[in-house]
Amino acid sequence: MARGALLIAGTGSGVGKTSITLGLIAALRQRGLVVQSFKVGPDFLDPTWHSLASGRPCYNLDGWMCGEQYVRNLFAEKSADADIVVVEGVMGLFDGADPAGPEGSSAEIARWLGLPVLLVVNSHGVARTLAATIKGFCSFEEGVRISGVIANQAGSTRHVDWLAESLQSAALPPLVGALPRNGLPALPSRHLGLVTAGSATVTPELLQELADRIEQQVQLDTILELAATAPQPEPVSENRVVPAAPAVRIGIAWDDAFHFYYPDNLEALAAQGAELVRFSPLQDRCLPHTLDGIYLGGGYPEEQAARLAANNGMLTELRAFITSGRPVYAECGGLMYLSRGIELLDGSRHRMLGVLPLYTRMLPQRKALGYVEVTLQQDSLLGTAGAVLRGHEFHYSEIIEAETGHWARPYQSATRNRGLAGCCGYQQGNLLASYIHLQFAAHPHAAAQFIQTCRRYHAAPTHP
Repeated sequence: MARGALLIAGTGSGVGKTSITLGLIAALRQRGLVVQSFKVGPDFLDPTWHSLASGRPCYNLDGWMCGEQYVRNLFAEKSADADIVVVEGVMGLFDGADPAGPEGSSAEIARWLGLPVLLVVNSHGVARTLAATIKGFCSFEEGVRISGVIANQAGSTRHVDWLAESLQSAALPPLVGALPRNGLPALPSRHLGLVTAGSATVTPELLQELADRIEQQVQLDTILELAATAPQPEPVSENRVVPAAPAVRIGIAWDDAFHFYYPDNLEALAAQGAELVRFSPLQDRCLPHTLDGIYLGGGYPEEQAARLAANNGMLTELRAFITSGRPVYAECGGLMYLSRGIELLDGSRHRMLGVLPLYTRMLPQRKALGYVEVTLQQDSLLGTAGAVLRGHEFHYSEIIEAETGHWARPYQSATRNRGLAGCCGYQQGNLLASYIHLQFAAHPHAAAQFIQTCRRYHAAPTHP
């Protein structure tokens, strides 16, 4: 049972909360504590950094996609064997799916779970104004408990003293840390935010430097005391039981091109009786034997387009697998891989699987960002007609030269910012693909439907 928990939030994006969170995780782990981390919101990238810092999977807590009970259950289940829990917020503390309400925000998660909040603020160029800012945050929403402030981009020792005094004089939460300007190592980024964490980006030296800065500039003992004020999570209300029916084997595309998966989505498939088998569309020449289904997640296929196009063995095997009628589910980058080809920013095209009747084209600006709710228009791999699922879109590519042909558009989608958006996705037989990353772990019927469909092909030969 965790001895404490806290949420690292920001006054906005770009104030340094990810670097501070990583440093805090590394510093706590260096003290011998088992740290379980979570990330608020739908992000895939920050959790990969958390996982390397903590040595454990990081899970997303998203109130809009998953709902309160699922968030509570996931938090309790994954925190059970940790010493301390660190949750990183998204954007600013009160930013989420709704400009007029708390849905999808870090504040919503903090209130549901009773977490003390450490608020990270860019303190460059302010002194007493910090107190006004913090007072506004403290009083803005009932039930959100800001317990401490971390000033990033601080100046001299005198500046730090003024910041601390301004908070104390106004009877506000204390300053528990101050990091000097450019005092944290830069984290590599690209158009989607941070690059995916790996051994080349998250080195032991980088984690050590982050941990050292936190130990030197932040009152870690005080933070541990604040974390201890978090209530113990409620017991999980329902246990996941693996069905007695024979397991099915689902191939999970996993390499530098495809690695955007919610870990609890994969666990939901396993809980329904799936054996998950990773394979690499980049490096493997053939599929694993006796697969009953395939999941092509998101990632960066555009960054690896030439290598994907050159792997003729994998392209041939995947085409044969799809032709056999076995279930294939694809999201975002997976849709791009199923297309006729990817057109890069320089105008060059690289052929892909050629299953979907379309090309995708990379754009210099973001094409889509936001939460999406979909209603299934017909029975599919993830449910029966009328079922509702939630997810999000975030991509810099678009569909071009599309031919509908015999393909169904299985989703009626609605976005948070534009309302009803029309039909989207592609479905034919047991193949389902769209740009939307669905969070289906919170809806067990979706995983169950996928596994049930795969089970019809259990133990059949991989190729026709």
